[in-house]
Parts: sequence; structure tokens; C-alpha cells
Amino acid sequence: MVRFKNRYVLCQVVAEEPRGRSCIEERAVGSAVKDAIARAYGDYGLACCSGAGPAVKYLNAYTGTVLLRCRKDFYRLLCSALPLVRQLESRGLRCPCFLSTLHVGGTIRSCQKFLIQYNRRQLLTLLQNCTNEEERQRIRQSVLSCSLTEEQSSSGEEEEEEEEDDGTETD
Repeated sequence: MVRFKNRYVLCQVVAEEPRGRSCIEERAVGSAVKDAIARAYGDYGLACCSGAGPAVKYLNAYTGTVLLRCRKDFYRLLCSALPLVRQLESRGLRCPCFLSTLHVGGTIRSCQKFLIQYNRRQLLTLLQNCTNEEERQRIRQSVLSCSLTEEQSSSGEEEEEEEEDDGTETD
């Protein structure tokens, strides 16, 4: 039996309206991507999509993050067709948006690692643009909570982390 190698394309759905993310569904994203490939590459693109074509492996409508899986041979075809997605249609609603490619990886794990680093950089940018101390504290807590390690189980360790706001460690 032959193993097919895949590529995972991490995208972000950028909607013109904040409430536009409510119509994001796996089925809508998948059909919009296949339509874009068909427009760009015609019958050849449709043939590449048939069978084990692009599939939505992960979708977070709240953050607008989408993880698409495609065969290794056709990931460039997929990436070049993504800018042609201009709207998502779901439940009779059309929300204008576009897909921005963030990362292409060989495994889901590599895409997860990239996404954590990307979100951390975005939070640090927000931290620099804060106007008051309350916003700054909330963003600092969000930055500290971005890690791949398991959460600490005892509440005493969590209290020590809250006291270490200036970056120094206490023993």
C-alpha cells in the first residue's frame, strides 16, 4: 500500500465585518476553496481536487483560523488559488472575506507550533499598543498562557506566576 504525503496550509479568514465570521463553516470553506481552484485551473484543478483533494482539517470560527490538507504534489496549486476566495456562503448568507496564507507545513504539529508563535507575536504587538494598565495586564496574562507545556495543577504555583510580572523568578 502506498502512503500519500500531505501538506497542511494554515490560513486566516479575514472578514470585512467582525460579525462575518459567524457564517464560517467547514463545508463553506471547503466549497469556496474548490470553486477557486476550478476558476483558476479549470478541469485540471478539479481533477486534482477529486478524491483526496483539499480538506478542512481544523476550523476555528472565533479566531478565523483554518487548516487545509492537500496532497504534496498539489499544495502550490492550492496556495495560488486561495487569493481567489472572495466570499464564503453558508446558510444563505454571503460574507465577503479573503484567505491569508500564514504557513505551509508537513505536519499538523508544525502548523500548531507556528500558530502559537504567530499568536504570541500578535499579542506582543497588542501589548505595545495598549493605552491603559488594565489592558496591559490582560494581554500579559494571555502571552504567559501561550505554551505547549501542560497547565500547572496546583493553585499555589499559579499564584507565584502572577507575582512574577516583571520577569524575575523567586525561589
